[in-house]
Order: sequence, then structure tokens, then C-alpha cells
Amino acid sequence: MPQHIGIVACSAEGAALCYRTICIEGAARMGPYGHPEVTLSSLSFGDYMARIEAGDWNGVAEAMLRSARTLVKAGADFLICPDNTIHQALPLVLPHSPLPWLHIAEVVAGVAKARGYRRIGITGTRWLTDSEVYPEKFSARGLEYLRPSASDRDEINRIIMEELVRGILDPRQVAYFRNVMAKMKSDGCDAVVLGCTEIPLIMNDENSPLPTLDSTRLLARAALQRAVG
Repeated sequence: MPQHIGIVACSAEGAALCYRTICIEGAARMGPYGHPEVTLSSLSFGDYMARIEAGDWNGVAEAMLRSARTLVKAGADFLICPDNTIHQALPLVLPHSPLPWLHIAEVVAGVAKARGYRRIGITGTRWLTDSEVYPEKFSARGLEYLRPSASDRDEINRIIMEELVRGILDPRQVAYFRNVMAKMKSDGCDAVVLGCTEIPLIMNDENSPLPTLDSTRLLARAALQRAVG
């Protein structure tokens, strides 16, 4: 019997892509139209953002735990969160969580190591790129990493928070990300993590100067692997 996946959602676009990936790619493992049971808990994105902008990571953790408790009641066996930024609160969540979690950066770091990458560029919101969420997991596997410049972090954050999370897509976004990734490549990176679950809406291996590590789909595939074995 496949395990029941619980999704702790934050922003709609990232959570939707993760859920869709589980359902569509589940068929390859479980037969036509098949996928594990999935339940999603989505508190208000506005509530999350108010806490993030205030630097209230305890508050973010409590919101994540509220979803976790909802998903326990729904019968979930384990949890995933298709939002890189709020993984900063996961260390505060785990001691009180009623269920185990897959950590998005651990999943990405494992895939990066398996693919033989050595130096990874990090893209995402300014909260994510300023944090140790990815550096900690990369360093644990002997991987080097590179953050964008301060100005690039600000513009990437604007694109994500003002456009991508709202489903607004524009070719200028692709051009900007390509430029950032080209600079990372010239600085010795051999791959780039799409460290916001909305970035895969516009960037992929076909339009990136570097091989991409799509955190959204990699997390979904890891959840599928755990659910069906």
C-alpha cells in the first residue's frame, strides 16, 4: 500500500507544481492515472509572508505545525514542503512534528552529489539566498556553492515575490535569470539550484546556461520514491 503524502503548502504556484508532478509522474510507477494519496494543507500565504517579513521564524514554524497537525488527521504518513524559504523554520518544527519530513535541500544536495556536480549556484528569494538552508546541506556533502550578488538577490526576489508567485510570467524574467546564471558559470559553477519552487515555471535545462537542479520536481520525485518504494 503506497504511503500517503502530506504537502505543507505556502505559495500556490510552487505547491501546485509539486502536486501536479507527483500525480503525473506517479503513473510511471503505479500504472495509468495512478499516484499515491496526496493531501495538501494551505494556510494563507499572506499570513506566512507577514511572519517572514517580521523575521518571526517561530511564527512560521507554528504555521507549518498547524498544517502538519491537519495532515496527521487526514492520514498522511510523511510530509513535504514545496517552499524553500520556509525551510529556515524546519529546525524549529522537527522537535514538535507529529510526522517525519523530507527536507528539500537535502534532496537537492543528494541529487547534485549523485550527478557529479561540485560547485552549485543558489537562486531563490533573498531570505533563502541569505540563509544557510542550502549551504549547510551542500557543505555536508562536500559541495561548494555560490550565492548571487546583493543586487541580483534583490532583483530575483522582486521577480519571485511580485510576479512568479502570482503566476505572472514574462520573457524579461528569463533573460535576467540567464544573465545571473551565466555569471555563476563564469565563476566556476557547474550547476544551479532553482531554489524557489516557482523558478521552474520559467527556467529549465533548455534555457539555462547551467544544468539546473529543479527543487520542486526533485522533491516531488523523492516523495514518490518514499511513498511507493
